[in-house]
Amino acid sequence: MASSLAAKMGLNSLRRKQAKNFNVRISTMESDMEFSCEVKWKGKDLFDLVCRTLGLRETWFFGLQYDIKDTVAWLKMDKKVLDQEVPKEEPITLYFLAKFYPENAEEELVQDITQHLFFLQVKRKILEEEIHCPPEASVLLASYAVHAKFGDYDPNIHKPGFLGQEGLLPKRVINLYQMTAEMWEERITACYAEHRGRTRDEAEMEYLKIAQDLDMYGVNYFLIRNKKGTHLLLGVDALGLHIYEPDNRLTPKISFPWNEIRNISYSDKEFTIKPLDKKTNVFKFNSSRLRVNKLILQLCIGNHDLFIRRRRVDSLEVQQMKAQAREERAKKQVERQRLEREKQLREEAERARDEMERRLIQLQDEAHMANEALVRSEQTADLLAEKAQIAEEEAKLLTQKAAEAESEMQRIKMTAIRGQEERRLMEQKMLEAEMLALKMAEESERRAKEAEQLKQDLQEARESEHRAKHKLLEITSRAVYTPPALPADNMPADLSFSRENLSFDFKDTDMKRLSMEIEKEKVEYMEKSKHLQEQLNELKTEIESLKLKERETPLDIIHNQNTEQGTSKHSNFKKLTLQSTKSRVAFFEEL
Repeated sequence: MASSLAAKMGLNSLRRKQAKNFNVRISTMESDMEFSCEVKWKGKDLFDLVCRTLGLRETWFFGLQYDIKDTVAWLKMDKKVLDQEVPKEEPITLYFLAKFYPENAEEELVQDITQHLFFLQVKRKILEEEIHCPPEASVLLASYAVHAKFGDYDPNIHKPGFLGQEGLLPKRVINLYQMTAEMWEERITACYAEHRGRTRDEAEMEYLKIAQDLDMYGVNYFLIRNKKGTHLLLGVDALGLHIYEPDNRLTPKISFPWNEIRNISYSDKEFTIKPLDKKTNVFKFNSSRLRVNKLILQLCIGNHDLFIRRRRVDSLEVQQMKAQAREERAKKQVERQRLEREKQLREEAERARDEMERRLIQLQDEAHMANEALVRSEQTADLLAEKAQIAEEEAKLLTQKAAEAESEMQRIKMTAIRGQEERRLMEQKMLEAEMLALKMAEESERRAKEAEQLKQDLQEARESEHRAKHKLLEITSRAVYTPPALPADNMPADLSFSRENLSFDFKDTDMKRLSMEIEKEKVEYMEKSKHLQEQLNELKTEIESLKLKERETPLDIIHNQNTEQGTSKHSNFKKLTLQSTKSRVAFFEEL
């Protein structure tokens, strides 16, 4: 069986040697890419191809990582890809990741693509809890991650529940508090709303500026033993070497900055560190495996080189990149101002349109009400005219009846030739007839007055109708609304960008002015740091009452103790390096 397996491996090796190309899958933080590579390619050939494809120029931060047994390794640039211990199955899977971290992301990361890749990698490490992050910082970081993805907060678009499918907080933080998903979203959204006006790049940079102050940011940990056999952790990062207790990855016991280290080497599993101070003895430690030693040495050399590089004058390439980045940022700033101006003008136009629509609706309502009043006036006038006609006819009828009564009275007088009794009866009838005539005359007079009053009412109704028509004509004439004309200088004209409009005049000789600017930047940084700390303390106070103390992890407890003592990542590093190198070496050996 062993012989058949060896024969099979030999056959695979022979096939690979005979093939002219092999396939590689490169997995970045955003996507996967596949390349066909030549058998003779070295690690640098493949790495350069990936960087060109991504448009990445700050290549010194990155590398190609692959899994090997129970650890990881980085592809060596000077060796052939197939001569290294990469996976044998094609396509060969390699991970394009940040291998070294900057000391100050804002100052060192020039390209947007570099910043974006760092943002994605650090975000994943925090969510997967490879970097310990306190709850209040997790909420603030989540708000910047949301801003980087969704842009400015808009309550009409970003309604409750829009973060339901987003993984924004470490599970440890979620389990530590008696809070629902809606409560977490409410607090993240409240912070998110305060970031209005930032671009995606600015939000990602703010994320990195907060993350780089976390204790475990950018640190690679390895199990080691000192000469006494004590199990410890070695941390390698951008500042130097740090020694931790196995159960405390937040607070190092000893630190050695890179500027104090002259040489690092290993033989088998033993590492030897030579301090710069020749009076100080070398110190040694043992690691678990030879493969891990190679990884430690790679990280030490790379971080040491970058540490020295940061403290020298930038190379011509870096200067050109920074100048280009400044120019691009200036262009983006001009474009942002133009877009903001157009947005403001658009909003003003929309407000004017809304006002015009509101005014139009108001005028339409007024016209409708006036039209209804006119209809009612016309109906009233018709009714009064009808009543006046009826009154006139009744008055004529009463006048006719009065005349008939008068005629009857005359006839009775002329025929009153009868006896006294008949005459008395006739006189009584005549008196009754006179009274009836008088009553008819009064009724006729009353009806005449009523007809006159109805005529007056008809006249007033016609005047009211005339006034209503006049008001309707007036409203109709005002219904055309003309919005106020915007001044010409407020309209978004086509902006042209000229290099002559931007001047970056940095005179090396003007050191006094430069010093003043540096001092001003320090003051601004302190103010921003103070504001950030206040914001974090406020968030911590808001959610502290909902914390379940029994669910705190050992690292949570250590972080809380450090916070109570006022110990931060940078203050502790400064405190540890105040001691002499010799005393620190002696302390390490006695651990």
